[in-house]
Amino acid sequence: MRTRVRGWRWRRSPLRRRSDVVEAWTRLVAAVLVLVGAPLAGVAAASWAHDEARSVSAEQRAERHRVRVEVVGRKGDTLAAVQAGRQHTYRATVRWTEPGGGTRTSTARVPADARRGEAVDVWFDRQERNVLPPMDDTAVWQHTLTLGTCAAGGAVLVVLLGHYLIRRVALRRRLAEWDRAWARTEPRWTHRRA
Repeated sequence: MRTRVRGWRWRRSPLRRRSDVVEAWTRLVAAVLVLVGAPLAGVAAASWAHDEARSVSAEQRAERHRVRVEVVGRKGDTLAAVQAGRQHTYRATVRWTEPGGGTRTSTARVPADARRGEAVDVWFDRQERNVLPPMDDTAVWQHTLTLGTCAAGGAVLVVLLGHYLIRRVALRRRLAEWDRAWARTEPRWTHRRA
């Protein structure tokens, strides 16, 4: 049941119950938490995520190196796969010349459109295993924005759920108070005995 009088829960009235006051304060606190607290939680989570992603990116750049290789041949019957959401790749035998002059051969994931004899860039770690490229600035910012948005959205959901639960409890108490008041008043109106 809605009322047309705004702010009636804040005004003194013989019909106002304690549950009305609790509900009014809860609504105010929930609004402040949604409008101020949730964005602050999002910013704090995004800041933490950005720092973590930057350190992971720097660590990956230190551990991984790019090598220009020549595609020697396709490795067996490999199907194309999506590599970290970037492009379709498949396993191929590749060959490259090291700075000391030695030639090396290995298996690595290369772009699906790479043909035999074509030169492509692949990434290796310190153990010479084929790995994904290190996170670039775009990936760092995507990670930052995703975590910040999820934290802010989660904070809003928690606040709204808490507000909903408090309103449910307040409604039950209000109805119980009205029932008790009616139990006291009804015998006087109907002239029945309780």
